[in-house]
Amino acid sequence: VIRRPEKRYLVNRPVYSEDSFAEDYKKIDRKHRTTLDHVKAQFTCDTQRVKKTVCSLLPIIGWLRIYNIKKWLLGDIVSGISTGLVAVLQGLAYCLLASLPPRYGLFTAFFPVIIYFFLGTSRHISVGAFPVLSLMVGAAVTRLVPDDGPPVNITGFEGLTQDQQRVMVAASATFLMGIFQLAMGLLQVGFIVTYLSDTLISGYTTAAAVHILVSQLKFVFGLTVPGLSGPLSLIYTLEKVFVQIDKTNIASLVISIIVMVVVFIVKELNERFKAKLPVPIPIEVIMTIIICGISYAFQFDQKYQVEIVGDIPPGYEPPMAPNMEVFQQTVGDAFPMAIVGFAVAFSVAKVYAIKHEYHIDGNQELIALGLSNIFGASFKCFAASTALSRTAVQESTGGKTQIAGLLSAIIVMIVTLSIGFLLEPLPKAVLGAVVIVNLKGMLMQVRDVPYLWRKDPPDCMVWILTFVGCLLLGMDFGVAVGLGAELLSVVFRTQFPRCSVLASISGTDIYRDRKDYLNIFEPEGVKVFRIPSPIYFANIDFFRNKLNEYLGFNPLRVLRKRNKALQKIRKLLSKGELQIKGVSCSMPIEESEDEGNLEDLDQPIDFKDLPIQINWNRELPANIIVPKVDVHSLILDFAAVSFIDISALKGLKTTLKELIRIEVEVYIVACDMYILEKLHSCKFFDSEIKSSMFFLTLHDAMLSVLEKDPVDLEHQQRSEKQQPSLSPQVPQPETKF
Repeated sequence: VIRRPEKRYLVNRPVYSEDSFAEDYKKIDRKHRTTLDHVKAQFTCDTQRVKKTVCSLLPIIGWLRIYNIKKWLLGDIVSGISTGLVAVLQGLAYCLLASLPPRYGLFTAFFPVIIYFFLGTSRHISVGAFPVLSLMVGAAVTRLVPDDGPPVNITGFEGLTQDQQRVMVAASATFLMGIFQLAMGLLQVGFIVTYLSDTLISGYTTAAAVHILVSQLKFVFGLTVPGLSGPLSLIYTLEKVFVQIDKTNIASLVISIIVMVVVFIVKELNERFKAKLPVPIPIEVIMTIIICGISYAFQFDQKYQVEIVGDIPPGYEPPMAPNMEVFQQTVGDAFPMAIVGFAVAFSVAKVYAIKHEYHIDGNQELIALGLSNIFGASFKCFAASTALSRTAVQESTGGKTQIAGLLSAIIVMIVTLSIGFLLEPLPKAVLGAVVIVNLKGMLMQVRDVPYLWRKDPPDCMVWILTFVGCLLLGMDFGVAVGLGAELLSVVFRTQFPRCSVLASISGTDIYRDRKDYLNIFEPEGVKVFRIPSPIYFANIDFFRNKLNEYLGFNPLRVLRKRNKALQKIRKLLSKGELQIKGVSCSMPIEESEDEGNLEDLDQPIDFKDLPIQINWNRELPANIIVPKVDVHSLILDFAAVSFIDISALKGLKTTLKELIRIEVEVYIVACDMYILEKLHSCKFFDSEIKSSMFFLTLHDAMLSVLEKDPVDLEHQQRSEKQQPSLSPQVPQPETKF
C-alpha cells in the first residue's frame, strides 16, 4: 500500500487581536454608496443603459441573434407540433377544472403564448393552462357563480348566461392576477419566489393534486356534482359523490378506466425507453382521437347519456374589459394565483436553464407572465403559467427556443379556427381520465415525507401543515398556512440554535464540539462557546440561558451573591466581629436572598475600602455561601453570527458586563467586520467592555488566554495555598495589608 504524503502547513505570525491587527495592517478607506447614489444611478440614462434595458425587456432580441437555423429549426418544428397537440388536449381538460366551457381552454393555450414569445427569458417552458391555477380559478368562479342558486349580485351580470358570467369572473380574476405579476416585476421583487421553499411547493402541489383528483370524479362516474369552494369543500364534494355513487354512468366509468390504464402504461414505457424513442408516444392525443371517433360513431351522448364536450364554435370572441366589482370579490384569489403561477413557472424554467446553460431573469419572468395574463384575460382566457408535463414534451422533442412555443400556438389556432368541431363528440370522461393520469408526478411527492422526517423534521412539518391546510381550508388559505409554517420553521431554527462548547483537537488549531471527539485539549478554567446563528431580539434570551447552562452558573446571581457577601463582611468588620486572624465570632450570620438593593448588587465589586482581596472560590467566614466559579476565561465564537440587532446588543452588553464583574475574562473571535463597525457606531464599548477583547481567530484568543494563564496545575495549587483568606476572629485592632 502506497501512502500519499501528508500535506502540511506552517504559519509563524504574531497573535492578533482586532486592535493589534488594525495597527499592523491598515484598511483601505472605501467610500460606500449611499441610498442617494443608488437612486441617482437608477435615473441616469445613456445609450448603453437604453440598449441594455431594451434587450432586458425584449429577451427575444438576445436569442434570435444566436439562432442556428440548421441545427435548431427542425427540432423546434417537431417540438412545436407535438406540444401543440398536447396543449389542445390539456387546454380542454384543464378548462373543466376552471368550471368553464372547454373552448376557453383553447384560448388559454394561444393568446398568452404569443406575448411570452417576445417577453419571456426561458426558451423551453410551454405557457398555458396549469392544473393548480385552473383549480384556483374554478374555486373563485363557483363561489361567485355557483351551480345551484343565484350568482353574487355584480353589476355586469345582467342579461348574461351562467357560462358567460363564469367567463367574466375567470377573465377578470386572471386580469387582476396579471396586474399583480406585472407590478411585482416592475418593482423588481422577483426574489419573492425564494420565500416559497421546495418543501412548501411540494406540499402545496400534492394537496392541489388531491383536489384536482376529487374534482374529476364527477366526470369519471358521470355524476352531477355542483362545484364547491372554500374550507372543507373537498370533504363536501366527496360526500356528494359517494351519496350518488349508485347513479354512476357505467359507460363513462368504463371509458375512464380504459383511458387511464392505456395512458398510464404507455407513459411508463415512454419514461423507460426515452433514450431510444426519438419522440415520446403522444398517447393522450391518440386515445382522444380514437375515443372521439368511437363516440361519434356510436352516439355515446344519446345512447348511453355520456356527457360530451359539446358545441365548440369556430373562431375567437371579441376582447372584453374586466369587471371592477369582480376585482373586489377576487382580490384574495388573484394574489395567491399570481404567486403560485410565477413560482411554478420560474422553478420549471430554472431547471431547463441550468440544463441548457443560459440565464433567466426572475423579474422579467414576472413581467412576461403578467402581460401574458393581462393580454389573455382581455380575450377571455383564464390563468396561465406552465405545466411540467407539457414543458417536458416541448424540451424532449427537440425544442431549443420559444419558436417551438409559437408553433404550438399556431397548432392550437388551427384547431380553434378550423377543426375544433371534430372534438365535439369527445366524452368529458376522457378529459377527466387524462387529467387524473397526469397527476401521478404530483401525487407521488407524498413519498418525500418519510425522507423529510428522517433528515429534517421542521421541513417535514412545513410539508404536512401546507398539505393539510390546503386540503381542509382550500388552495388560497392553504398558501397562507404554508407560509406561516415556513416562517415558524425559520424562527424556530434561529431562535433555538444548536449552541455548543468547543475544544481543540490535540496538537492542532482546529476546534470542534467537545462531545464529538476523544483526543481533545481543553485548558482548565477556559470555555469556548459557539453561537451558530444571528443574534437578535428573539433569541438573545435563549443565547444567555444556554451560555449560563454551559458555564454551570448564572453570572448575575454570582455577582449579586458576592456583593451581598461583601456587604456582610464589611458589616462584620465594622462591628469588630471579623478579623484577619483569630477564633470564630459568637454567632454566624446567614445570607438572606432579599437583602440589599438590586441596583447596588448589580454593580462591579468594590474592594477599595477593604484591607484584602477575597478569593471567592475558598471557604468564607460566618457560613456565607457564594457559588464557586471555576471558569476564568470565556471565548465566544462569532464566526457564524451574521448580524446583531439593537435589542441583542443591549442583552449581549449586559451579559458581558456580568461576566467581567465576576472576574471572567471574555474574548470574542471571528466577528464579522461589519458587525464590529456596528458595535463601534452604537457606542458598545466603555470602561468595562473594551475592543481589545476581540480577536481574529479562535486560536489567537486561546493563545492569548494561555499566555496569561499557563497550564501548570502544580503552580496553580501552590498559589492557591499562599493566598490570604478570611476567617472569623475575636475583636482585634484592624490590620491592613
